Amino acid sequence: MNKKKRAEPPPAAEPPPPAAERRLFGTDGIRGVANEPPMTPEVALRLGRAIAFVASRGKTRPVRVVIGKDTRVSGYMLETALAAGICAAGGRVMLCGPVPTPAVAHLAISMRADAGVVISASHNPYGDNGIKLFGPDGFKLPDAEEAEIEQLLDSPELYRVRPTGAEIGRAERIEDARGRYAVFCKSTFPRELTLDGVRVVVDAAHGAAYRVAPVVFTELGAEVRSIGCKPNGRNINHNVGALHPEHVIEEVRKHQAHLGVALDGDADRLILVDERGQIVDGDAVMALCATRLLRQGKLAHKTLVATVMSNLGLQRALEAAGGALVRTAVGDRYVVEAMRAGGYNLGGEQSGHLVFLDHATTGDGLVAALQVLAIMLKEGRPLSELAAKVMTRVPQVLKNVTLSSRMPLETMSHLRKQQRLAEKKLGARGRVLVRWSGTEPKLRVMAEGEDVTEIGTLVDEMIEAARRDASEREAID
Repeated sequence: MNKKKRAEPPPAAEPPPPAAERRLFGTDGIRGVANEPPMTPEVALRLGRAIAFVASRGKTRPVRVVIGKDTRVSGYMLETALAAGICAAGGRVMLCGPVPTPAVAHLAISMRADAGVVISASHNPYGDNGIKLFGPDGFKLPDAEEAEIEQLLDSPELYRVRPTGAEIGRAERIEDARGRYAVFCKSTFPRELTLDGVRVVVDAAHGAAYRVAPVVFTELGAEVRSIGCKPNGRNINHNVGALHPEHVIEEVRKHQAHLGVALDGDADRLILVDERGQIVDGDAVMALCATRLLRQGKLAHKTLVATVMSNLGLQRALEAAGGALVRTAVGDRYVVEAMRAGGYNLGGEQSGHLVFLDHATTGDGLVAALQVLAIMLKEGRPLSELAAKVMTRVPQVLKNVTLSSRMPLETMSHLRKQQRLAEKKLGARGRVLVRWSGTEPKLRVMAEGEDVTEIGTLVDEMIEAARRDASEREAID
């Protein structure tokens, strides 16, 4: 019998388009200080109009747009402005209140909406806010569509549609939005299993999942200890959640819990804590879930998708299990794009964005936690044991440097030369990564290898080369 040839994984996805093409939209929507450009109600009003304008093409009925938010005090301001813009364009707004980002993606599909909008700055402090967009299929809008919407914001064409009378849109609140999402989350957990007797600590970061996260685990039978579930509009992510898992660690040890779940402000990613109080990051979770799906013949094309930041140990674990790893640019949107293009069903980031395309269209912290709990129950083993054996992490050194100017990497000759030397020296024993931050004016230089001293030296040499490039550019300017 001829064996079916496994599809070759595609090359790593290219980085985002140049900033000139999208001045407002970054790798995860628009983000900034609330009530300062571009995070102002004036921009949100125009953005609402533009969303409705684009979504209405080819439709004879009013467009329907789902809006969800996290718990930041500025969410009220932006939610109202967005809704006004959509209504001014004749659209119908469905307000969900504080719900996780993946809830909006799910509700956009289940409620047959034409678009979904999330008002959240994810893990940022409360003074920031952001807006990210989903299509009717529950996926984040591609770069080209975001660029089109951005261009419309300053276009007279945006105001050609100005309905009056009964044609003006309306907004209504979806009272059971959280309940609908909770039902969805529970549906991803195997029906034959129960969390009876399982002790779970969940930290919602005083964010979007502060109500729904404890409910999901409790209704599946778990004994739940909740922290970070008392938002006041100003405490989101403050010393809690995925950025500060030390609180979950403390509670897990104190209550002898089986699992700790630390979410970020919009609950699209998580950091897990095992029963010993040890952190289990996104790479370990991906390795655990991917190897189990491989055994069951359910990992599409035997391939996992992760970003260039994932540890080399993850790649080796997949290869040892008979699978492969595809790397993309940093950003969960690029992970999802590669998954859809290649027909893959599992991907994610080291930071804890886990995407299970068999269940959801975007990263979902609650869904990811439930998949791990299912593995623990099926195999009857604690997470500490599962995570320790699934992959061997390769030592990594990552340093950030702020330079005087943000130059294209291909023009930094000293850095490129030093990077080639480092790559040649490491060979198959490690890898090197140099990239600009997508959100800060910082150059990130990383090396992985067995010898920490060696890779630390290589990183320092590349940083020094980058500084020489910056100094020479500054002298020319």
